[in-house]
Amino acid sequence: MTEWINEYYLWIKWVHYLAFVSWMAGLFYLPRLFVYHAENNQNQGFVEVVKIQERKLYFAIQTPAMIVTLISGSLMLHAHKEVLMVGSGYMHVKLTCVTLLIIFHIHNYFCLKALANGTSKKSGKYFRIYNEFPTIMFIIIAWMIVLRPF
Repeated sequence: MTEWINEYYLWIKWVHYLAFVSWMAGLFYLPRLFVYHAENNQNQGFVEVVKIQERKLYFAIQTPAMIVTLISGSLMLHAHKEVLMVGSGYMHVKLTCVTLLIIFHIHNYFCLKALANGTSKKSGKYFRIYNEFPTIMFIIIAWMIVLRPF
């Protein structure tokens, strides 16, 4: 299997980057939709449109992109296990951030459901702050991968 991965490594890496960018786009935009949803709860017509956007973004774009990101990233790690050894702290930080993004992704589902059911107690201000988390994780991941500070 490692031979196959090495043969197609650059293609796998390309797919990984595309999927990661798509996943991040969803993680950036879905909480913004939550802001609009929470701040316009009284406007049912608007909320119904936002609910459709939230569901489509989460289930048709964000979740498949996350799955492809994790599969392609796992394949690359399988081919180059040495990046998990001592002296590759950057990769451990990156993987920690990815784990936190997975948790954030799952939490998005619970927020989506609560907003759709009308049971969310979260305000637009909460979701504006909530929306900053994936940005911080993205900055750290890019820093680790490009600069490899440790």
